[in-house]
Amino acid sequence: MKKGIRQYLEQLQASGIKEIYHTKQPIILSPVAGDKLNQLLEKQETYKNCQKCPLSAGRIKFVYGEGNPDATCMVIGEAPGDQENQTGRPFVGRAGQLLDKMLLAINIRREDVYIANIVKCRPPGNRNPEQSERLACLPYLHEQIEIIQPKIFLFMGLVSAQTLLETKKPMHELRETYHNYMERPAYVTYHPSALLRNENWKRPAWEDLQKFQKVYESLL
Repeated sequence: MKKGIRQYLEQLQASGIKEIYHTKQPIILSPVAGDKLNQLLEKQETYKNCQKCPLSAGRIKFVYGEGNPDATCMVIGEAPGDQENQTGRPFVGRAGQLLDKMLLAINIRREDVYIANIVKCRPPGNRNPEQSERLACLPYLHEQIEIIQPKIFLFMGLVSAQTLLETKKPMHELRETYHNYMERPAYVTYHPSALLRNENWKRPAWEDLQKFQKVYESLL
């Protein structure tokens, strides 16, 4: 357990949390969260040298996921980019900074959620992952969901939404309503990278987040 707590605190520090205020009482990770964290860390160690698809050839670091092991919400993107490949952390480049701002706009801190991607290794040139690559990696994501047991999902981008919802519907249709994924509500919005390329999508993304926020807060 001590090793798990140390690694959890290191994850918090990597997420930008510099200080934890407390009294004379020791900081204790709850038994449930601690057990989930240990399971996630063990899985990450087991899979870090995965060779199930061609994406492993360009891997520097396996980007398993990070965040609250007992999160109410899982945020799921499509694939790591260059900075994620370098650091082993999801959403840490410009898109990651925008994601943090998007979450804070609806009163959610990055450390409140668990963040992962459809695939754990960077596709060459940041192309969309192929269907075979997505299918090879999905069991890892499903396993994370089973461990964390989130109550709601936020799918970031078309690749994430189409893959998990098994549909070819366009973004404007997927955004129209909430969906059901693994018997939990799931909401779809634009990937932060897409918003950086097209500012006209920022207003509809904000509308998506407000819809998501109402349900998220009802589940807390």
